[in-house]
Amino acid sequence: MIYGIDTFSFHDVLEICKDPNKAQLSKEAKEQILKSQNNVKQIVESDRCVYGINTGFGPLCDTKISADETAQLQYNLIISHAVGVGKPIDKEFSKIMMIAKVHALSKGFSGVSLEVIERFIVMLEKDIIPVVPEQGSVGASGDLAPLSHLVLPLLGLGQVWVGNEIFETAEVLEKNNLEPLVLGPKEGLGLINGTQFILAHAIKGLEKFEYLLDLADMTAAMSLEAYRGSASPFKKELHDIRPFEGSKKVAARMLKFLKNSENLKAHEECERVQDPYSMRCVPQVHGASRNAFEHLKIMAETELNSVTDNPIVLSAEESISGGNFHGQLMAMPLDYATLAVAELGNISDRRSYLLLEGKYGLPRLLTESSGLNSGFMIPQYTSAALVTENKTLCFPASADSIPTSLGQEDHVSMGSISGRKFNQVLGNLVNILAVELMFAAQGLEFRRPAKCSKIIEENFAILRSKVDKLEDDRLIGKDMLAIAELINEREFVVNF
Repeated sequence: MIYGIDTFSFHDVLEICKDPNKAQLSKEAKEQILKSQNNVKQIVESDRCVYGINTGFGPLCDTKISADETAQLQYNLIISHAVGVGKPIDKEFSKIMMIAKVHALSKGFSGVSLEVIERFIVMLEKDIIPVVPEQGSVGASGDLAPLSHLVLPLLGLGQVWVGNEIFETAEVLEKNNLEPLVLGPKEGLGLINGTQFILAHAIKGLEKFEYLLDLADMTAAMSLEAYRGSASPFKKELHDIRPFEGSKKVAARMLKFLKNSENLKAHEECERVQDPYSMRCVPQVHGASRNAFEHLKIMAETELNSVTDNPIVLSAEESISGGNFHGQLMAMPLDYATLAVAELGNISDRRSYLLLEGKYGLPRLLTESSGLNSGFMIPQYTSAALVTENKTLCFPASADSIPTSLGQEDHVSMGSISGRKFNQVLGNLVNILAVELMFAAQGLEFRRPAKCSKIIEENFAILRSKVDKLEDDRLIGKDMLAIAELINEREFVVNF
């Protein structure tokens, strides 16, 4: 993969995270970078007043800066903007930010030098990753605070991850024989303008969202097996006359998950007319969330392959001061995706509740000795709490805006908050689905000797390799954590 030339997918970025050598700068990319750098040099020499190159920033845009003060201007910009607070984001998020920033700068519209871009690449290859605080960005003018923290190590400042430990940058640079860089005209602004913090949260979230969508389908199928519900609502004919791509895909997957199920055959002669919505409407609800995933994927991959700093340098004669740094284009899809993830948890909790009711051959609370034993009563409390927490996290951050920079930046996206909430809700969904899987597996114990479909039996065995059938009360909190770990390690088989 070639930085600045190829069109990257979000999967490509995740692969580069694992092995930075999978992406490189080609001769063509280097020529683009050098040409843009030379354009900035010519603008400086012409003595024309161009925002961000020889002026102050934000509300100080009408203050001209002399050529002699350029280096100090860039240095001051970075150190004054590195004001993030809170816990550091995960190291992988910082790596994604670096990869996305290198890709954008390598397109040759930002005026950032080849030396700076190559330093980021060296840091990726040596696993020297900047420590970036999670809070402080309003998502326009880009992710200024977090990107400033990302840039500090270029100057020998701040902290970096090496392995799983955090060190002072100066110490690590010395050990690796790397000198701090001195930034030239426009470089500071090119580096810290942009949406790479928002984008990193979208990309990492998409990875988890993609798996959890598939897992939610499988989990629903296992619950339906335990409930002995009907597969009729998943028939192709029904979904062909309301042909949303998401619901069509989920319906087809549900039929595959339930193929040759002896539990569903047993349902054919029962007196139930229809199942509750949380069983019957899986394609419509899960499908809507799949549509949201696809929307976010398109938006994130567009952003990944875009130039999002300011100003954009087109030539030595023309630069444009615009708003490509504004995060609204990502904030709104992230808020939509957050709602979509929360709904997967909402409907999962309802299926869990159905399995506890003691209907259709299942014992109440999924235990044969309730009273003395509480059975699975309380894990559903945890699920309900997480579902409600997710609902509170669904308020769209992009609906809010607070003016900053003395009113120059009078509308901001708050997209960084959208991205962080998106990943919080995904984390909660893991535990909600763990509860449902635990209940569904317990329910299947009461349907034996009837067999499920092959893939559901396979997943049942994976779960039972870590968690036994509940006979009497025990520390089932440990069981929930064990199932959550199986989910996080992607041990369950969710595709065909």
